[in-house]
Amino acid sequence: MNDTHIASAFDRDLEEVQGLIMKMGGLVEAAILDASKSLDNRDEELAEQVRAADAAIDELEELINEEAARVIALRAPTAIDLRVILSVIKIAGNLERIGDYAKNMAKRTSVLVHMTPVEGSRGALRRMAREVQLMLKDALDAYVQRDVELARDILERDRDIDQMYNALFREFLTFMMEDPRYITPCMHLHFIAKNTERMGDHVTSIAEQVIYLVTGEMPEETRPKVDTTSRDLSILDSDNED
Repeated sequence: MNDTHIASAFDRDLEEVQGLIMKMGGLVEAAILDASKSLDNRDEELAEQVRAADAAIDELEELINEEAARVIALRAPTAIDLRVILSVIKIAGNLERIGDYAKNMAKRTSVLVHMTPVEGSRGALRRMAREVQLMLKDALDAYVQRDVELARDILERDRDIDQMYNALFREFLTFMMEDPRYITPCMHLHFIAKNTERMGDHVTSIAEQVIYLVTGEMPEETRPKVDTTSRDLSILDSDNED
């Protein structure tokens, strides 16, 4: 088997794996939007669909990992090609986590539909989720186009997500302090806001992988974070939710 044939076989394998990444990304984008829509419309049926659809996202991650391992074993990729494969694996892992957070949002929605609405919260959460979904779309575009500038822009846009989360945190805290009846729904809404903020973190991780893929180096600067809430009420942290 000559080198040209090996190279073309690797390219075909890589195209197939990258196609799976884009399919997975599309499912995750839909999960974000549907989870947000189910909350906004208090649609328990749609929330359940989001939870059920997460299985397909998980299956795609497993398939991508299997295909990536097969390519490494069969094609003996060069250092540059290996970087592509490793980036694919890491991007798939980030997409799977974002899908998990969307599922968690849907779980909370199924509870919140039976509680008194908190004024203004659904619209703010919808806007936050929409921005994360647009960031993810751009991150996937940056990956396909190998666009470093677009990837760097996504890192900066994560500031906006953090600011949205901070504002919601303060708002929920005010509601809970003024009326104890809002404590339970605001706790659930906070978990949704925190899950959405975590989605933004995983999207920025995808953008960092794009930068690494193109330049061979991870971004030197520390990712800008403006989440100031952890010191105020750490009991509300949702990092352990899966």
